[in-house]
Amino acid sequence: MDAFMESHYMRVMPFLLEGVVYTLLITGVGLLFGFILGAIFGLGRLSKSKIIYGISSIYVEVLRGTPILAQILFIYFGLPDVLGFNIDKVTASIIAIALNAGAYIAEIVRGAVYSIDKGQSEAGRSIGLTKNQTMRYIIWPQAFKRMIPPLGNQFVISLKDTSLFSVIAVGELLYMGQQYYGLTFAAFEALTMVCLMYLAITVPTSLYLRKVERRLDV
Repeated sequence: MDAFMESHYMRVMPFLLEGVVYTLLITGVGLLFGFILGAIFGLGRLSKSKIIYGISSIYVEVLRGTPILAQILFIYFGLPDVLGFNIDKVTASIIAIALNAGAYIAEIVRGAVYSIDKGQSEAGRSIGLTKNQTMRYIIWPQAFKRMIPPLGNQFVISLKDTSLFSVIAVGELLYMGQQYYGLTFAAFEALTMVCLMYLAITVPTSLYLRKVERRLDV
């Protein structure tokens, strides 16, 4: 037991716990803004206005059609050349997650709203609700239930995507593991613990989301 406690499996933990904080921060804040963007552009993809539909479609196709690694490099290295000032690593990472996840969430929102029976809209209009009120009080609550499973999946995907941000030296989970084995050459132990830390986050999240799905009868 003492040998295990003194092993690299335990010594790497302070590094990884620091990385977990950044990983969850980037994922959480990024997805918060990503959901806002996704709701806006997802509803935009349902708009009858060609301009709004076009802008929303361009956003979704561009962000879904390019790898997030290219996006983070563009935001961190490319944009400062145009803007004239540097962007903080963590801020750049949050922006990348928000933009990338927002494109996928837009399709989740569009699909969920589109799946609601058209009779629901007609029922809302028949009792005197406006189009916006029908969306707010009747369509959106039902659609949101259907968004929960794919949104949970998007959380797991975005969480794992943060590992790519090690290329710009963001102190997330994988980067901190790399820092440790760069100093100690204990790559096997460090990367094993990195994988276990990811699983410690993603597995309980998936199990909880399944419970929520059953409770809401999605």
